[in-house]
Amino acid sequence: MEPHIMDAGEEHPKIIVGVDGSGASIAALRTAAALAGPLEASVEAWACWDVPPGFGLYLAVGIEGFEYAARQSLDQALAEAFHGELPAFVRPRLLRGKPEEQLIEGSRNAALLIVGRRGHGRFVPGSVSSACVSHAHCPVLVVHAPEGKHAPEEKHDGGR
Repeated sequence: MEPHIMDAGEEHPKIIVGVDGSGASIAALRTAAALAGPLEASVEAWACWDVPPGFGLYLAVGIEGFEYAARQSLDQALAEAFHGELPAFVRPRLLRGKPEEQLIEGSRNAALLIVGRRGHGRFVPGSVSSACVSHAHCPVLVVHAPEGKHAPEEKHDGGR
């Protein structure tokens, strides 16, 4: 595996977090915030969406509902992870495509990729995290869902 080399003009390393609204992805966001300060890194919270197989009819009537649901899930996860106050070093991103493919491609320009162990959606539990661990171009941290309903309450400012 090649070490991450920062691009010209890139000030800080980047941590990408896969977000699907699950407890594990909320814990992953909090973990990224805790690591951002010591690593002097920015954090990108990525939510991915696509039209599920077999939903060809939606292509005819519109796919906005899938995108809207992903946006809502991302916004809600960020609000829950950071108690309604998004840190300045965290940027949300909404991408169309399969999560494992988008995250693996994104890992080419990241110092660290953080994903939850089990998430929501149509994927086999753990399939996104397994694919990322196997194929990412940077180190991958897999975060387990918290024991209770929510991740432990911590307030992180990323050292900023």
